[in-house]
Amino acid sequence: MSENGPEGRAQSHVVGVALLLAITTVSMGALTAGVGTVIESNAAAVDTDRVADSLAAIEPSESTGIHRHELAFGEGRLTVEPRTVRVLDDDGVVAEHRANALVFEAGDRRVTFLAGGVARGSGNASVLDEAPPIATGDGLLLLGLPVLRTGDTVSVGGEGVTATLRTDTSHDRRALGEGAYRLAIETATPGAWADYFAEGNASVRRRTFDGDTYPSVVARFPGERTGYLVLHETELEVET
Repeated sequence: MSENGPEGRAQSHVVGVALLLAITTVSMGALTAGVGTVIESNAAAVDTDRVADSLAAIEPSESTGIHRHELAFGEGRLTVEPRTVRVLDDDGVVAEHRANALVFEAGDRRVTFLAGGVARGSGNASVLDEAPPIATGDGLLLLGLPVLRTGDTVSVGGEGVTATLRTDTSHDRRALGEGAYRLAIETATPGAWADYFAEGNASVRRRTFDGDTYPSVVARFPGERTGYLVLHETELEVET
């Protein structure tokens, strides 16, 4: 019997059904994987938003004494990383402080609290969600600098994490006198800080200081100004 007869048509029908089932199976697998990726991405975005809000709420420049802030995320890790902040004038370094950064990472998402600013992302792709406590105007420069102190290495992470950030903050004000000042922030999120300073009419460059892990974004504030440095020293504990 020819291939065009009943038997041949039956075989073709079986092959066609088999191909259709195979294509459907592959498509469903791709769809399921795509849905899973979207769900994971949305969960990571929610975690990032939640953590960014928690870190922004610390606000050492606006608090004194002991405060507690709740922190929760589905998956990721929170750590403290060393960072240095420097104030410079034309003669060199006027003040140098280990400010430290509180860093949350979940996959390719990152939130960083540093020197009172909260940045999302990393490198040049980062943006500043929360501005640091810096004020300029009328020949004045007020540099508020939150400094995180941790007795032990802070590292908490995994899945379904809930923790409390306990802070104990005190303040110390120092008159810098009149001068042409620069502020150098060692950071893994240079894009966020460079954009922030540029929007404030400061000239921006990058410089690597000896002993630092990352280059610093250096902002030069225009003109001669009477400067003040206010340290917001914050003892930080993470309670789980």
